[in-house]
Amino acid sequence: MTAETLLSRRERVRTTLAHRQPDRIPIDFGGTAVTGIHASCVAALRDYYGLEKRLVKVHEPYQMLGWVDDDLKDAMGIDVEGVARRPTIFGFPTGGWKEWNFNGLEVLVPGQFNVTTASNGDTLIYPEGDMSVPPSGRMPKDGFFFDSIIRQKPIDEEQLNPADNLEEFKALTEADLAELRADVAAANAKGRAVIANFGGTAFGDIALVPGPFLKDPKGIRDVAEWYMSTSGRREYVHAVFARQAETAVSNLKRIHAFIGDSVDAVFLCGTDFGTQTSAFCSVPAFRELWFPYYKQVNDWIHAHTAWKTFKHSCGSVERFYESFIECGFDIINPVQCSAAGMDPERLKAKYGTRMTFWGGGVDTQKTLPFGTAAEVRQEVLRRCEIFASGGGFVFNSVHNIQACTPVANIVAMINAVNEFNGRN
Repeated sequence: MTAETLLSRRERVRTTLAHRQPDRIPIDFGGTAVTGIHASCVAALRDYYGLEKRLVKVHEPYQMLGWVDDDLKDAMGIDVEGVARRPTIFGFPTGGWKEWNFNGLEVLVPGQFNVTTASNGDTLIYPEGDMSVPPSGRMPKDGFFFDSIIRQKPIDEEQLNPADNLEEFKALTEADLAELRADVAAANAKGRAVIANFGGTAFGDIALVPGPFLKDPKGIRDVAEWYMSTSGRREYVHAVFARQAETAVSNLKRIHAFIGDSVDAVFLCGTDFGTQTSAFCSVPAFRELWFPYYKQVNDWIHAHTAWKTFKHSCGSVERFYESFIECGFDIINPVQCSAAGMDPERLKAKYGTRMTFWGGGVDTQKTLPFGTAAEVRQEVLRRCEIFASGGGFVFNSVHNIQACTPVANIVAMINAVNEFNGRN
């Protein structure tokens, strides 16, 4: 196949999303907060490929994900460009970069990334960078990412108000819309497919429930309490989700009026429903509590836009796939093939014409961080053989590439995809 006949990066992704066979398996690393690369690994990859010496920007401080610059995207053959709202999960914007030493590695962090060191050596981070309020995140000493600090106030059942769990779901301002339009335009100029996370569509995402971006979170903000509420306070959760969905659709209407169909996919929700061996809820519970609101948002998108919709859910979630499809999701991630019931051949055979698998290319719990380069190659080639046929597959690992992953294994992964693509 000559260079002249190759699809553009964007057309390659669009072809696979349409469940047609592309010329090559498209690749995403860095497009979303669940398909990214830890900052330390980004730095190692830049060194490996002999790219210009520069400090890595930590654009997602919760997981300490590093920005993948264009030169590294070109070296890795990446076909996807990501757009996200500028406020980070800790409520301060990206930009105004400053240096920070992270386990001996100098990186760039946002200007309002303000931290202190606890007496036990843990690193504490503050909502909106405001150090006059209690911290909302904690990175253990010698750790590699932050965890939310639970700041749940005592619950008075008589005073519970769903509005307290809706503080973060607001109408976008004209300034918000202008920023999104500028960021989408900049992404489109790169020539890659564009996936955007507009925010506000994550129903009960446990990473967001504690409100690490809020200075004084109210409502139900303890993770365990929230999970119990999905069983024991369903009327309350329905009230939160119903109002959230209404706000989300209103915002999406305004966003589409600003940007049209200039993005190819939208990251809607990262709520996890699976564990390694089971699930957090039953299928009937999912259909009663989450399904109506996912469907409301998906229905509006599919009726008014050309966007494909992206659902992230880790773990053993095959039992939910029919419901995910029925409520309108086009894309599933991270395709955790190591979890119970997540056999890749079965998933492709049963759902491969109806859902795009964005991920599943190599295991990030065992093979990629702890296997040999030969074992990585073997697993990647096998997953490509399974998932690539007939389109409907964007290559990514199973969730983000984690800190301490050997750069030789990351390169072996990329080389294996290229090797497979060379067969077609």
